[in-house]
Amino acid sequence: FKRVQCVPDMLPSDLVGVNFFDMKQSEFRFIKGPVFTNVLLVDEINRAMPKTQSGLLECMEEHQVSVDGTTYALAEPFMVIATQNPVETKGTFELPEAQLDRFLVKTSMGYPTHKENIDILALKLQTATNTGNDVVMDAECIMEARKELASVYVHRDLLDYAATICECTRSAKDVILGASPRAMIALIRVAQGYAAISERDYVLPDDIAAVFRPAIGHRLMLRQDAKLKGISPDEILGEILRTTAVPYKGKRK
Repeated sequence: FKRVQCVPDMLPSDLVGVNFFDMKQSEFRFIKGPVFTNVLLVDEINRAMPKTQSGLLECMEEHQVSVDGTTYALAEPFMVIATQNPVETKGTFELPEAQLDRFLVKTSMGYPTHKENIDILALKLQTATNTGNDVVMDAECIMEARKELASVYVHRDLLDYAATICECTRSAKDVILGASPRAMIALIRVAQGYAAISERDYVLPDDIAAVFRPAIGHRLMLRQDAKLKGISPDEILGEILRTTAVPYKGKRK
């Protein structure tokens, strides 16, 4: 696990690495950046300039890094978790659509409930005397879980349903850019995961509907007049779910 705090003067090489000329050896030596890890937390990603943000494009999609004509494979599993500063606008840069499309889901945490606030305070008091971190899962367990997830059954009718609701985003009147083929794949993958944590080895239409907003919402580009009217991607996606026929098949017969 590695964490990167984004700032406006950060360079792409600060993420992926750089070729450094070793005077003693009289040769270039590649110094790996923080992307060479299993889990990379990019804190306040919208504080980095677009040029720096683009340094994550290749590693998030191909799980590799190319520097000066040489390609370096990343370790598996690899994932990027990013946070955004939703309040401040000075010194922030909006993520391009290609970058957003590479994130599987986007969620807003919001404020915790009263009970959760109490739990946070209690946990903070507890960790004040116990600073140890317990390992709950290793890389091998994650790879095994990935294989198990891929075996979750998806009926062809549900593939048709997922494709249909994604295609509807492209023709929605308030949308300039709808869901891409990558988005459709992400929707099915997240639905498989939702079914798995629900202790099922098959996907239901309700699974796809449940993950439709977090998997697709951040990928939509709305028209300016829709933004001015206060229309949100969630409203558009909700309307698509309401007006699209749901298949009755989803379980293997």
